[in-house]
Amino acid sequence: MKYLLLLLITLSSFATLSCGDKKAANTKSGANAEVKKGVAPVADAEIAVIEMENSAAYGTIKIELYSNIAPKMVARFKELAKEGVYNGVTWHRINDTVIQSGDPLSKNDNPADDGTGKSNKPNVDAEFSDLHYETGIVGAARGTENNSANSQFFIMLKPEPKFDTRYTIFGKVIEGMNNVRTLS
Repeated sequence: MKYLLLLLITLSSFATLSCGDKKAANTKSGANAEVKKGVAPVADAEIAVIEMENSAAYGTIKIELYSNIAPKMVARFKELAKEGVYNGVTWHRINDTVIQSGDPLSKNDNPADDGTGKSNKPNVDAEFSDLHYETGIVGAARGTENNSANSQFFIMLKPEPKFDTRYTIFGKVIEGMNNVRTLS
C-alpha cells in the first residue's frame, strides 16, 4: 500500500561543518568512496517535518539533519523540499527494514515506475560515514553506483549492518517513529 506524504522544512539558520578522517570503502559497483570516520552527528538548526496526507491516521515525522556528516545530501534534501518536489510523493517501498520515498514519479498514475525516478538535478556524490544504520536513521537511496543519490530517501525500521559505510546517512527521526512503524 502507498501512503502520500508532504514534506515541509522548518526554516531557521544553520551551519555546515565538515571534518574527520576519511578512508576508502568498496561497494558492489567496484568504485571507491571516502568514509568520514570518527565524526559525531550534529543536528542542524533546521528540521524536516513530514506531514502525511491522512495525518489523523499516520501523523507527523520529524527528522534532524546532519550537514556535518553529509552536507551535499542535506543541502539537496532541503532544496527539493523547499521547491515542493516532495509534496504528494508516496512511500513506494515498504518492507521489514525500510520505508522509502522521494520519487517524483510516484505522483503519477503509473505505479510500475515508482522508485525509478529522480529530480531534474544532478546526482549527489556519496558522503559515507562510519555511523551505523540503526532504527530511525535516514539515508539517501541510490542505484548501483555510489554517486547516484538524487531525491529518494529511506528511514530505517531496524538496524541493518550491511548498509553501514555503503549508503549516505543524512539524518535521524527524532519524533514520530511510531508513525513510521504505522506505515510499515
